[in-house]
Amino acid sequence: MAEAMAVMGGGCFWCTEAVFKELRGVSRVQSGYAGGTKSNPTYRDVCTGRTGHAEVVRVTYDPEQVSYADLLRVFFVTHDPTTRNRQGNDVGPQYRSIILTDGDEQAATAHAVFDEITREQIWPAPLTTEIVPLTTFYPAEPEHDDYFARNPFAGYCQVIIAPKVAKFRKQFRDRLKAA
Repeated sequence: MAEAMAVMGGGCFWCTEAVFKELRGVSRVQSGYAGGTKSNPTYRDVCTGRTGHAEVVRVTYDPEQVSYADLLRVFFVTHDPTTRNRQGNDVGPQYRSIILTDGDEQAATAHAVFDEITREQIWPAPLTTEIVPLTTFYPAEPEHDDYFARNPFAGYCQVIIAPKVAKFRKQFRDRLKAA
């Protein structure tokens, strides 16, 4: 199996990680930071909104089971890509909608899926998702790994993450990993 990687941010990385971990063809999802200027940022640094980084996930996947374009389609419907620097109550540039591409092929696919989502008018407002080249991905601290799975009864998980995961499961039922 030749694996590939995709990096994207759709608000809090705990939410994005929880969705992609359930998608068939995905072998690993790692929370991290990208798109900013500070080397080796910490969660505390990124939360200030001054590093330029977004909370992102690096998705490792098998392109024979799920395409990069399909990863992006899931991405676009499981967060609100129309609000600049915000996802619900999470406000700041670290929560922006962003796709960080690795090369011309990923960039072309990202722009094509962006245009497709725009044409289909899935969202009532224009998309604000940034599409930029990936320079460096910085892994988040270990306590962010599998956050939803480890803390399913925490308030944020119950109110914010669980509904996103439920929406994903309903909309992409045919693409879930086998239980």
